[in-house]
Amino acid sequence: MVSEALRQTADPSCASAPKLLRADARPARWFISEGLVGYPEALETMTARARAIAEGAADEAVWLVEHPPLYTAGTSARAGDLLAPDRFPVFAAGRGGQYTYHGPGQRVVYVMLDLRERGRDIRCLVSGLENWVIDTLAAFNITGEKRDGRIGVWVRRPEKGPLIEDKIAAIGVRVSRWVSFHGISLNIAPDLDHYSGIVPCGISQHGVTSLEDLGHIVSMSEVDSVLKATFERHFGCVRLASAL
Repeated sequence: MVSEALRQTADPSCASAPKLLRADARPARWFISEGLVGYPEALETMTARARAIAEGAADEAVWLVEHPPLYTAGTSARAGDLLAPDRFPVFAAGRGGQYTYHGPGQRVVYVMLDLRERGRDIRCLVSGLENWVIDTLAAFNITGEKRDGRIGVWVRRPEKGPLIEDKIAAIGVRVSRWVSFHGISLNIAPDLDHYSGIVPCGISQHGVTSLEDLGHIVSMSEVDSVLKATFERHFGCVRLASAL
């Protein structure tokens, strides 16, 4: 999982994608689930897939889902950051990080990659995931940025004030036997009020935003198409699949 040490700075050696590309160019499988996927089902499925990848019994996988409204607690979650414990179901995620929200209108992407074939560098993986999101946002004319000490992708909000910025994408990963799982959540058009039941990622001084909140009305399928193209730029080719 992402340790506190990894949260401090991005690795400058990871500025370019090649470190994360497989030398054999073997494609990862790309899956999109229709409808809302329950969190326990998702956790069980990606854990099993990561185990199979580690054992050499399955290909790498990227799984795109939407969840019903819920909160997840990472391994660093503080009890006081759960402000409304009865509002939505709360699940222990087993990933790094603190509390986050998932729900309709948010694209969650679970990334199960074999880091034995991708440089064995967790810091580089996290940086690569951030770069992937930033390139995806750029396709919609949104400038996403990284911040030292704050994993995720941030958007400046000058209309709210000169120093105001909001988080548009959260990133939390776990690595077991050098295989990653969990991944990213990108806000397309979720109900942002649902975040009021937690202190998102333990950061109270900044807000959250979405493509819709920024004035970009796009469909989930449009975002998915861009996510696929930009993933291939950073991590290599994928092969579409019908089931995980």
